[in-house]
Amino acid sequence: MILDAALEVFSLHGFRGATLDQIAEVAGLSKPNLLYYFPSKEAVHKVLLTGLLDTWLDPLRAMDPAGDPLVEIMGYVRRKLDLARDFPRESRLFANEILQGAPRMREAIEGDLHDLVAEKSAILRRWMDEGRIARVDPMHLIFSIWALTQHYADFDVQVRAVLGPGHDPFAEAGAFLETLFTRLLAP
Repeated sequence: MILDAALEVFSLHGFRGATLDQIAEVAGLSKPNLLYYFPSKEAVHKVLLTGLLDTWLDPLRAMDPAGDPLVEIMGYVRRKLDLARDFPRESRLFANEILQGAPRMREAIEGDLHDLVAEKSAILRRWMDEGRIARVDPMHLIFSIWALTQHYADFDVQVRAVLGPGHDPFAEAGAFLETLFTRLLAP
């Protein structure tokens, strides 16, 4: 309840614009009641971002080193696109934190995120060395997947305005991304 309210407030106003009073109001609590659970705005934000990072990393964790490379990579792309569709506020919250220089989660991105990307990059490199997918920079491949999937949540207003009515940006993106990455990675 508190974290959902905080997500709403932070995703609308950003960290700097959000207040404990706003979070308490959206949560249906008094500010002293909110402070019973979280001693500061920073504490609420950190808990929210920590949980979000786990959610955001789960699709990459699911990439199976023993699986078919294209199936695994395309599964990752689809899972990331699904997250962007299903959790747009969370995507924008994470993007805003990164755009501000990640002051409240630098340790996590330099630790868990860095280590997971290094681990999965090694798997991608192995698949490339085995000739199972085309050779590209594995880290930049992961970055491009992030950029090309989260864009649909982070810039939803722009995407929908450009596409116009009658379009499902996520369905259309799925088909496009499947073609793009399949062609890019074909051995």
